[in-house]
Amino acid sequence: MIRSMTAYAGNEVSIGDITLNCELRSVNHRYCDITLKLPDHLRFIETDLRTLLAAKINRGKVECSISYKKQAQNKQSFNVNMEAVAALLEATEQIEQQMQASLSFSALDVLAFPNITQEPSIDKLILKDEATQLVNITLEKFLEVRGREGAQLKVLIEERCIKIQGYSVLAAKRMPEVLLLIRTKLKDKIDELQVQPDFDRLEQELVFLAQKLDITEELDRLDTHIIEVLRVLKEKEPVGRRLDFLMQELNREANTLSSKSTDKEMTSIAIELKVLIEQMREQIQNIE
Repeated sequence: MIRSMTAYAGNEVSIGDITLNCELRSVNHRYCDITLKLPDHLRFIETDLRTLLAAKINRGKVECSISYKKQAQNKQSFNVNMEAVAALLEATEQIEQQMQASLSFSALDVLAFPNITQEPSIDKLILKDEATQLVNITLEKFLEVRGREGAQLKVLIEERCIKIQGYSVLAAKRMPEVLLLIRTKLKDKIDELQVQPDFDRLEQELVFLAQKLDITEELDRLDTHIIEVLRVLKEKEPVGRRLDFLMQELNREANTLSSKSTDKEMTSIAIELKVLIEQMREQIQNIE
């Protein structure tokens, strides 16, 4: 199945008064490069999440970010660390004994100190299960987006393959006309010079020139590569690298055709082939 390397998906889940939000986004990349952005509460499952993503994603620069947010409640409650409060007051009393005058402070001042208030703890197993399930659901959406975009890229590439096959047929039909045109031009030049030509030598030169300009092998290889591209597009595993290699081969044949071109129409055909191949190459850069 053809998949694009560009995609985005997001989802969230609530655990008590905690909301976890997961976002997955990716762009094209030569290899599989996964970046995880996790809150401190989820650092302990980073390796598991990385393994989970790598099992389903073969190529692309992927960023997975999870945010951890406490929901606002109608009835707020505070868990106060009374041991920390007692230690703070004791330390304050000792400090005041060294001061000329004591300074008053309120309960709100006490609550502002670090570690005085505590958030309710969540069981790590529950947090791990919920976060893993969240990433799994987001990943499925993410892969669906990749698949839809990949299907669109497949159609575009197939359309260009058909156009290339059409230009290949035109080039094959045009070649005999090109050789006939060359023969006519040479005879006209000889007539202008008003000399008696060596017709045997002339035929030999024409045969040599025909062999030099012959593009049958290039067109055959071009057709073979196009057939292979169409076959590879039907494969179920990732095919981006193979398609990229085939684009290099197609471009090589198009360049050879261009170098052998001797008239305006053949040059135009070679240019159109190179344009179509370059368009396919750009699209294939984004295929997993």
